Amino acid sequence: MSEEIKLELKKPLDKMTAKELRQLCIEKIPQITGASGKSKEELLTSIKEVLGMTEESSKTGAYKEQIISLKGRIKELQTKRLETPKSRRKERDILRKKIHNLRKNTRRLAAT
Repeated sequence: MSEEIKLELKKPLDKMTAKELRQLCIEKIPQITGASGKSKEELLTSIKEVLGMTEESSKTGAYKEQIISLKGRIKELQTKRLETPKSRRKERDILRKKIHNLRKNTRRLAAT
């Protein structure tokens, strides 16, 4: 199993085509049998099982709803900022800083 972990891939598994994944299984991962008849999704799951990788998409799914709600809040604050007159500069600055902080939060959530 130590040699499978040392696979040098030119691109991520998710970006590889089914043909490339089949070739990878046949040449470098003999534990996977029947690779020539499997679809791309089946190949990805079997390769990730052999390599001991976990699903990363489930992590982003948990934060996706939070990101969407934060972006909705940003839109609300932006419209509020545009509606405030330029004479109330202090209020506009406060709204601008809130928007900035919310954007930072969405970027942090997307990065994890």
